[in-house]
Amino acid sequence: MPSALNFELIARCSTTKARASILRLPHGPVETPLFMPVATQGTLKGLTPEQLESVGCRLCLNNTYHLGLRPGQTALDRIGGAHKLQSWSHNILTGEFLFQMVSLLQLATVAEQGVEFLSPHDGTPMLLTPEHSISLQHSIGSDIIMQLDDVIVTTSPDEQRMREAMDRSIRWLDRCSRGIAMRRGRTCSA
Repeated sequence: MPSALNFELIARCSTTKARASILRLPHGPVETPLFMPVATQGTLKGLTPEQLESVGCRLCLNNTYHLGLRPGQTALDRIGGAHKLQSWSHNILTGEFLFQMVSLLQLATVAEQGVEFLSPHDGTPMLLTPEHSISLQHSIGSDIIMQLDDVIVTTSPDEQRMREAMDRSIRWLDRCSRGIAMRRGRTCSA
């Protein structure tokens, strides 16, 4: 099966580690470095997809957690993913960007199974496991999928908690990888 991602180095600075490249993704090439706008809930406030396209934007960030809450996985599956939801024909990068785990700590509980959030909208619990995260990102139609991490406050003096978060994130990476491999075998074709 061909790779969904191809990285081509175009230029390298002779005095720094800076470089220019092209990422070839399922929804077209992306030149780097780049500005990636944030459409957390599947919409970019203040700009249309056409305006983004006119300035050369080819990669947009969506948040798995927020899209998992609203419109939800069933709706995403029904409408054909976030590309259709936001009328965006280019690439999407997704992840939980779990500053929510830090900023919404009073609404989240972290355990080995995953992260349970209480919806800020209605208090409904949502368990985000590494496997569910991958499944949601496939429903979104993401071109670049990020793993679920156990995120902590970076200024935390608790070394034991830091170690626990790092080790858990590594275990969750294994679970995410297995989820991708299982999904690939079931839904991808060569």
